[in-house]
Amino acid sequence: MKKTLALLLISFILINSCNKNTPHMKKNISVPTVDKKPTKLEKHGDVRTDDYYWLNDRENPEVIAYLEAENAYNDAMTAHTKDFQKDLFQELKGRIKEDDSSVPYKLNGYWYIKKYEEGKGYPIHTRRKGTLDAPEEILFDVNKMAEGHPYYRLTGISVSPNNKLVAYGVDTISRRQYTIHIKNLETGEIYKERIENTTGSSTWAADNKTLFYANKDEQTLRSEKIYKHKLGDEVANDTVVFHEEDETFITFVYKTKSRKYLVIGSYSTLTMEYRILEADNPDGEFRVFQPRVRGLEYGISHYKDHFYVLNNKDASINFKLSKTPEDKTGMEHWEDIIPHRPDVLLEDTEIFKDFLVLSERANGLNKIRIIRWDRTEDYYLPFDNETYTANTSVNVDFDTEILRYTYNSLTTPASVIDFNMVTKTKDVKKEQEVLGGKFDKNNYISERLWATSADGTKIPMSVVYKKGIKKDGSNPLLQYAYGSYGSTIDPYFSSSRLSLLDRGFIYVIAHVRGGEYLGRNWYDDGKLMDKKNTFTDFIDCSKYLIEQKYTSPEHLYASGGSAGGLLMGAIANMNPELYNGIIASVPFVDVITTMLDDSIPLTTGEYDEWGNPNEKEYYHYMKSYSPYDNVVAKAYPNMLVTTGLHDSQVQYWEPAKWVAKLRDLKTDNNILLLHTNMDAGHGGASGRFESLKEVAEEYAFLLDLENIKD
Repeated sequence: MKKTLALLLISFILINSCNKNTPHMKKNISVPTVDKKPTKLEKHGDVRTDDYYWLNDRENPEVIAYLEAENAYNDAMTAHTKDFQKDLFQELKGRIKEDDSSVPYKLNGYWYIKKYEEGKGYPIHTRRKGTLDAPEEILFDVNKMAEGHPYYRLTGISVSPNNKLVAYGVDTISRRQYTIHIKNLETGEIYKERIENTTGSSTWAADNKTLFYANKDEQTLRSEKIYKHKLGDEVANDTVVFHEEDETFITFVYKTKSRKYLVIGSYSTLTMEYRILEADNPDGEFRVFQPRVRGLEYGISHYKDHFYVLNNKDASINFKLSKTPEDKTGMEHWEDIIPHRPDVLLEDTEIFKDFLVLSERANGLNKIRIIRWDRTEDYYLPFDNETYTANTSVNVDFDTEILRYTYNSLTTPASVIDFNMVTKTKDVKKEQEVLGGKFDKNNYISERLWATSADGTKIPMSVVYKKGIKKDGSNPLLQYAYGSYGSTIDPYFSSSRLSLLDRGFIYVIAHVRGGEYLGRNWYDDGKLMDKKNTFTDFIDCSKYLIEQKYTSPEHLYASGGSAGGLLMGAIANMNPELYNGIIASVPFVDVITTMLDDSIPLTTGEYDEWGNPNEKEYYHYMKSYSPYDNVVAKAYPNMLVTTGLHDSQVQYWEPAKWVAKLRDLKTDNNILLLHTNMDAGHGGASGRFESLKEVAEEYAFLLDLENIKD
């Protein structure tokens, strides 16, 4: 170990001696090296040799020294862009209104508002009783709470029914292990109870003294138990009311919008199960709503004497809506009220006293449908853009005619809109301000393109660029995608993205298979044994953009994070010649090793997404695309890889190992950078503006490759 640490120290000295080098001297900077310590990994008679397996010990000083050496190398290699990064950060920050507040929403007699003050990075949570003219009551000033912490996140704010108490979760490590605290809103006292290792969320019973919460396994971080806590009792005496013993499921607890029922949910990728209990009977026994059936996914809402069940029963792949009596909740009693439609994905529901609101998706576009319970009206909100995003927003009030929703597009800043479902009039409560005096949405063009994949499938893309661009192949283009878990990346507005668009970049979201942009089939065709469709779709989109002269391989860049980072690793192995640069953020790149280790957080719950490599068929399919396992001696694009030391979703060692192996095998002289945030996890830095520094770093990497200096 001493020898390795000495070598790393020498590397630090060499790197730091080059920190003042000009860009043309970058080749003289010493590249970090790390020892190979071969580990034989055998499964199904197949032996893999992992030279960097040992990097999975974050307590090992050699590991920390290597990560710090990579950070020092990254600093040295990008020293010539540091001033540019600072300028970009100020530019990004300068478009954001610092003195800002959310649109108020009303809950149980109080108006709740989240506001920001100039120069401060965290929100202040407030409320006003009865009217917006009432005195302001500060619930939390997160700026004060975060003092002294390099990372701070407050989540799960849960106010008691009598409005006197609030429970909330705090994470100061960025590992998503929250400690729940309870505050008296009348006196300001924070009670002695510290409920550790939770999801951060909690739910009050109707008695204002019983709190339900989900506890996590210390090692796997799987939320597996629901506890009941009595106000004033020792936390050690809390009662387990439900234990999810199936390691492929996670559990959670919440209250219905009607406030009548407490609900415990159990979730896996393909299966759901719920338990219910009247909120005014917290010491009663939860009862199963509908027993789990593999492949049956459902969600429940309560209204009057019925539950409304969003479900995929009877092969309803795009989901349907059913209702069932409160006392007969088994699926044999479910009565369909919105039937399954093969061309419309039913994504969500909102229940009001007089209206049912459906969130749908057709041909990739969001639709909001409003239906009176008496069926005298059934209509859609009108949207006329070619590509946009519209979603229902915070709608906690049950007895109201107002539906709150959000709307934005690639060229239109986000708006919060209150729509009167009776008069059909809308009131724009807030439109995102883009400061700086330079933004005009009429200066940008958005469109939707369709590429054809190798198997003949049409792959949609949402595209935005500044007017005046010529499609001659010379434009820099950043192509982004995620493509997993059925998560759809809708075309959304970003004020930060303007820093690329205004410098000549085209930005593209590729809606590859693995998301649900074109319905549930779109997801099913991009997971398990069809996972490679996600990668080939992205590549075929790239080829189309090149063929149509939007860009060229010399100017094409790709970006993705987490499971999208897996996508980046796969395309780097499959078609590196198409890209001049790749940004892989917290990338999931060591697929087999991670999925074989059920002690790693969240692994077992992922089997229905990726497959279980303990089964031979899945093992070999994963091995055929796992980025880390498929790095070979060839040329790779310029690459920036980022991770967080405390990441609970994708462990830091995956990108660290990947970069080490790329350094050892790649045959090119292209840039390869690894930046580890030593204070953060999967979501990156905390605070309103700290994350913009990470964006500035990524943008500077791209702009430097394009020789754009300002």
